[in-house]
Amino acid sequence: MIAYPAMLDVPRELVGYVSRLLAAERRARGTRRGSRALTCWKQALFLVVWLRKQEDLGVLGAGFGISRATAYRYHGEGVTILAGQAPDLHEALLRAHDEGLAYLIVDGKVFDSDRCNEQTTSVKGKQIDLWYSGKAHTHGGNIQALCAPTGLPLWVADIEPGSVHDLVAARDHVLGALYWAASHLDLPTLADGGYDGAGIGVHTPFKQPADGRALDADNRTYNALLRGLRCLGERGFAVLVGRWRALRHFTCSPDKIGTIVKAALVLTHFEYRQTE
Repeated sequence: MIAYPAMLDVPRELVGYVSRLLAAERRARGTRRGSRALTCWKQALFLVVWLRKQEDLGVLGAGFGISRATAYRYHGEGVTILAGQAPDLHEALLRAHDEGLAYLIVDGKVFDSDRCNEQTTSVKGKQIDLWYSGKAHTHGGNIQALCAPTGLPLWVADIEPGSVHDLVAARDHVLGALYWAASHLDLPTLADGGYDGAGIGVHTPFKQPADGRALDADNRTYNALLRGLRCLGERGFAVLVGRWRALRHFTCSPDKIGTIVKAALVLTHFEYRQTE
């Protein structure tokens, strides 16, 4: 192995924040001082480097003087601790209301992963790959998110297989809370055409008539206004994936994708000063 100097384009305060979370976890576990291969600071730096650069864990671990097995263990531990700081759905909705947001945007993304040969039965009774998304034409996991009008992601859901439709995933994870937010907080949600029929409080565009007729002027205007309001908010996933390269392709078990995305969300909130 040959070591070489490198720079990490994240604020030092971010590594300090992760280090404090790791230190609190070690105290809670009763870990003896000096009994771990890496200090809290170095483990935090190791984790942030992986999320930012997506380096091979074995090679990255060697750079920190730890074995491949220890690197995977420290990585899993750090990701789990970070993900535990992610806001739950009702916390995100209440905070959005307190900050005076006029609306939210719900969106879904299939996070690309290696092929996972797990079969399921489709609604048409055919055998299909559970983790293959016909929408994205790739294997991966479907994650739903709520974003602010500015495009800052506020909350992400647990992982669903890539074959699950956005509307089905939203019904399982977020729609019930959005109905409550619309009725009790006067906080509507905007969505794209994939969420058509989501229910009261979730605004979707009018679809083109099946017989080929053009939409009337009122409906076209409504769709234009909806697109104009929704466009910036739909960059939420781009904020996460653009900043944290580890989210661009997953080679781990797809069940772990949701935990890693939540960990990246916590780091993003810290950089955008959304962490209390």
